[in-house]
Amino acid sequence: MATISRTKATLRIIGDDLLPADISASLGCMPSNGQQKGEEVKLPSGKIRVAKSGMWRIFATEKIPGDLDLQITEILDKLTDDLGVWNTLTKKYRVDLFCGIFMERNMEGISLSPESLLKLGERKILLDLDIYGPDDEDENV
Repeated sequence: MATISRTKATLRIIGDDLLPADISASLGCMPSNGQQKGEEVKLPSGKIRVAKSGMWRIFATEKIPGDLDLQITEILDKLTDDLGVWNTLTKKYRVDLFCGIFMERNMEGISLSPESLLKLGERKILLDLDIYGPDDEDENV
């Protein structure tokens, strides 16, 4: 199995009554970005949208070739190991690790270590994968 070409990973905590400062205080780290429900958010295009929910996000460094294990470690090493804190957060908010997996060829693959899966499971973090195939539609499978 060929190695996956590129991966992106973001830990997201989402909820209508979420206050980014409260999440930062609980986890011991500032987010890459955060928003409160109803807040005006400026998009890269310059347009303004109103946040439909509160969100706290922290991004891992993009990896080429892909390496979700390293990205999971990069994110979680910045945050508290207190599973009680994580339990409280996951009861109140949606908590997920949102991952983009980008392929350049039809046959690529990725694995996650038992250690990474355990870290996510202990913290009750949902693993959410978006997988993007190669752009060349003429390539044979």
